[in-house]
Amino acid sequence: MAAKVASSTSKVFQNHDDVHISFEDQQRINRFAKHNVRMDNLKMELEMKKNDLKCVEEALEEIELFDEDEDIPILIGEVFLSHKLNKTQQLLAETKEEAIKEIASIEAKAKVIKAEMDELKAHLYQRFGSNISLEN
Repeated sequence: MAAKVASSTSKVFQNHDDVHISFEDQQRINRFAKHNVRMDNLKMELEMKKNDLKCVEEALEEIELFDEDEDIPILIGEVFLSHKLNKTQQLLAETKEEAIKEIASIEAKAKVIKAEMDELKAHLYQRFGSNISLEN
């Protein structure tokens, strides 16, 4: 049994052919890594913006129950300002529109980066095969 273990472990540790990495290949690997980090940052930013949008939508739903003459405090920056219902709804609608635009912008950036990452990944896997791992 010891011979079987020794022979199976020797198969695991066999030397693979050394792969030459050119300067251009290294640049592609670096660009892929940079894009990967950027994608992670965009995912976090997108999650935050979607959460902000959800909060604004919930606020819009909640204030529908208020009277038109009632002052409604709204947080702008670090200050609460009180406005009547119509003005508050208008401010929240503008905030919602801005959040939707920001989400679309982030998604567009992510799409462009993803396309380039896919191109780089295809090239690098074609070049290095199983000698490289580009998965998270």
